[in-house]
Amino acid sequence: MLITPFDPWKSSMCTCPKKYSFSPYTGCSHACLYCYITSYIPNAFHARLKKDLFRRLKKEVGKVDTYISMSNSSDPYTPEEEELGATRKCLKIFKEKDVPLLIITKSNMVARDIDILSDMRASVSITITTLRDEIAKKMEPYAPPPSKRLEALKNLSKDGIPCSVRLDPIIPGINEGEVEKIVEAVAPYVHHIVSSTIKPRNDSMKRMGALIDMDAYEWERHGNTFYLPREMRFEMLKRVEEACRQHEISFAACREGYKFRAKSCDGSHLIPSYK
Repeated sequence: MLITPFDPWKSSMCTCPKKYSFSPYTGCSHACLYCYITSYIPNAFHARLKKDLFRRLKKEVGKVDTYISMSNSSDPYTPEEEELGATRKCLKIFKEKDVPLLIITKSNMVARDIDILSDMRASVSITITTLRDEIAKKMEPYAPPPSKRLEALKNLSKDGIPCSVRLDPIIPGINEGEVEKIVEAVAPYVHHIVSSTIKPRNDSMKRMGALIDMDAYEWERHGNTFYLPREMRFEMLKRVEEACRQHEISFAACREGYKFRAKSCDGSHLIPSYK
């Protein structure tokens, strides 16, 4: 199946509403150091199209009874999309079937599809982990720089497409010191921010060693995922929440056990005509 129920490892901390997950690609070529998909996707940092993508999607999309989140493991605007245009073709299928859609991406390429998105029940969530292009290049080597993502948010917002930002992950010693600045920078263009602290697995734990001293923290293990100490996590999330309150933006946390008041954690409440 291409469209599957969203279930992040049956995590008791997941607060997502019922939704479906879909990606045109297997793998993601952004190759972010903190990415967890290498723990379950072979050759994870080489994106390739799903087999017989469009025929299968047209067959499955009629069975959808809630919104689709695109994508959760593989960015729908991975660099290959610029040449292949598969995500754009999928958007046209969703538009034809009037499917509510939440797009999650690190790429400014999403602004290319404003002409389709502006006539859909769609909302866009762009991940911004830092405002410093040089730091982003180290963390997210093949993703577009934050400056371009901010420009995409501006253009999407200008065309009336409701947007949110994923400030995710917050990494101590790397980007935790700029969370307030990130909120301030995106505030004119977004209605919602969802945030999360770094949650490595064994594979990404090793890669993250290139950025921070992983032995400097007492990691708490939850299943196959490592968490920073609860007090430390909550302190960083509270700062994001307070910054959001100052700018009158709704706030949520992702798989943290941190209470929030937003209508949804993922920003799906922003999808037009969807409740």
